[in-house]
Amino acid sequence: MPRVRIVLLTIVAMFAFAGNSLLCRVALKGTSIDPATFTTVRIVSAALALWIILRMRGESQRVGGNWLSAFALFAYAAAFSFAYVSLAAGTGALLLFGAVQATMIGYALARGERLRLRQWIGLACALAGLVGLVLPGVSAPPPFASLLMLGAGIAWGVYSLRGKRAADPTATTAGNFIRAAPFAAAISASLIAHASVDRTGLLFAAISGALTSGVGYVIWYAALKHIPSATAATVQLSVPLIAAAGGIALLGEPLTARLALSALAILGGIALVVARR
Repeated sequence: MPRVRIVLLTIVAMFAFAGNSLLCRVALKGTSIDPATFTTVRIVSAALALWIILRMRGESQRVGGNWLSAFALFAYAAAFSFAYVSLAAGTGALLLFGAVQATMIGYALARGERLRLRQWIGLACALAGLVGLVLPGVSAPPPFASLLMLGAGIAWGVYSLRGKRAADPTATTAGNFIRAAPFAAAISASLIAHASVDRTGLLFAAISGALTSGVGYVIWYAALKHIPSATAATVQLSVPLIAAAGGIALLGEPLTARLALSALAILGGIALVVARR
């Protein structure tokens, strides 16, 4: 694949991932849709979009995936939506991707991988940034919402680790989204008394599922085949910054000193861990 195409696919994928944060936040802030309904519509829309993509590829075989990965995917999507009821777009994305990277780095350590001094310093900086972001204070994000987003990041890290060896990422992701739909429907049914929808909220949820999730993952997997792992981990650090910039420009969210310093510590620390030199 030409280098220019790889770069373009990567840029589109990063904006798609940041778009998930922005769409979820604007839907839950600016419309009447509830987080459970948003989660269900997002998962079902992604499953449908990926199923259509498989059919367009002329593939009639059974979709892949498994129930454990599907539950991790559902846990990520549900915690993500409920957390964004109270979190700003940039803060949520920073917590999410910080937890994702921490989970994957922790797994590598548990598997016996060794870190150099530079990487230990980076890990300490990233953890300090996460702690500093959620410590009580005037500009601290709500603690329960922060815990939910950290849980979403852990779930996404687990899902990513489990799907790392997928032979056909598109078919596997489609199968996992399809299997995640019953979990989402169950949480919507259990919270039916609090259900609230409107057309705009449903539209945002459908776009988040079909485009920034479903198609976004397909684009990312297409680029991922041609990108070294360290580079892939590094470029994902751009997502919180894109989400924060979008939240400030489009949603009028404030840029606090706490957020800026935490972003510097978390993203810089993770970059030290994943960078080769």
